[in-house]
Amino acid sequence: MVIASSYPFWSIFLTMLLVFAWVIYVFIAIVVLIDVFHRDDLSGWGKAGWTIVVVVLEWLGVLLYLILNHTGMSERRNKRAQAADAQVQAYVRATAGSGGAANEISTAKQLLDSGVIDQDEFDAIKAKALA
Repeated sequence: MVIASSYPFWSIFLTMLLVFAWVIYVFIAIVVLIDVFHRDDLSGWGKAGWTIVVVVLEWLGVLLYLILNHTGMSERRNKRAQAADAQVQAYVRATAGSGGAANEISTAKQLLDSGVIDQDEFDAIKAKALA
């Protein structure tokens, strides 16, 4: 039994290479366009120009942007990551509270000992902290 193929191995291999090249191009183009639109130093015309270059010139446009803006891309990405990390840290600090019931009772005891609050206020703070 002879199986004939109208699509030989090298054609399949070439098709796979072209598909992978297209997928890689799309990924790189998305990264470049995200960087273009996150830039604060470019005007709207500059962003439109780079978008046209990336879309029309395809590989050449993407490689041109990467060559001309490679250091700026990493600096902007690091800056955005640091800002996001600072936001998370601020949120954690704000929601973490004051250290729990023991810390609140200890602070209230110090205020009681220094005469700032009386025994009834201390008892109220202690009851609230333990509740």
